[in-house]
Amino acid sequence: MKVHALALAAGAALISLSACNNSGGGNNVANSPENVQSPQAQKAAGDKTIAAGLPANSKFMAAAKAAGLDQTLAGPGPYTVFVPTDEAIAAAPAGSFDTSAGNRAQLTGIITNLILPGTVLVADIQKVVEAGKGKAPLATMGGSTLTASKDGDNIVISDSAGQKATIVKGDEQFTNGVVHEVSAVLMPSKQPAADAPAVGAKAGK
Repeated sequence: MKVHALALAAGAALISLSACNNSGGGNNVANSPENVQSPQAQKAAGDKTIAAGLPANSKFMAAAKAAGLDQTLAGPGPYTVFVPTDEAIAAAPAGSFDTSAGNRAQLTGIITNLILPGTVLVADIQKVVEAGKGKAPLATMGGSTLTASKDGDNIVISDSAGQKATIVKGDEQFTNGVVHEVSAVLMPSKQPAADAPAVGAKAGK
């Protein structure tokens, strides 16, 4: 068994979860976590990757393809992805999801800000929010930090500018991770958080 940091923290401490190893191939994101997925998650996942399981005509997948991240989401992972609804993407700042080649860098920043390394279920987020006395930072693969909290029975994720997104549909499991559908787009900070845990860093390092 190996313990992997999921970039979830309560205070300054990393919260880690255990998962059993599975073999896996290469990956398009540098420093990404090892390909680990529990047997329970594998059973729930079926036989589709995140890239194959999300609607091909969705605004999120159109943006992922334009950024060249569709292949990442088809890779071994595992990843946790906060996927905004089409309505949320339509309401994002003008030009944010422009799929032209000139906007690729911005799209990459936005999408990697919506991805956490590892498989992080809603129950996992709830636990670290409770351990953090109402809040828990989540370090993204883009280098920014999101903040998880609760509003009644709902899990709310906030970006550095204070934009809030509610998880409206959680724990959609795939072979290479999990998707949580959210009600708003969470934008990256202008500068990566200096104290954010390194992507794929293991506990104790």
